[in-house]
Amino acid sequence: MIGSVQVLVFLVLSLAAFGLQLWAVVDAAMRPAAAFVRAGKRTKALWLAVTGAAAALGFIAIPRPIGLGIFGLFGLVGIATVIAAIVYLVDVRPAVQPYSRQRGPRGRSTGDRGGW
Repeated sequence: MIGSVQVLVFLVLSLAAFGLQLWAVVDAAMRPAAAFVRAGKRTKALWLAVTGAAAALGFIAIPRPIGLGIFGLFGLVGIATVIAAIVYLVDVRPAVQPYSRQRGPRGRSTGDRGGW
C-alpha cells in the first residue's frame, strides 16, 4: 500500500518537473537570439542546450509506464535537473522578455493601432 503511494507521488513529481522543463525549453526556443544578448544573459544556444538536456533527463527519469524510468533509485537526478529550468524561468526569462515583444501583422507592435 505505502509502496504504491510512494510510486504515485514520485510519478506526479516527475511529471511536474518534466512539464516545467518542457516549458523552459519551449520558451527559450521562442525568444529571439538577440534578446539574450541585449539582456546581458548567455546565448540562446546555450540556454537551449541547458534546458533541452534538462528536459531530456527529466523525461528519462519519469518512472514506468509513462517514461523510461532508467535512473531507478537515482531518479533524483531527473528531478534535480529541474533547477536548470527554474534558473531559466526565474532569472533569464524575465530579463529577456522586454527585448522579445511579439509583433502583430505587418511588423507593427500590438499596441500600435495605426489610423489617423
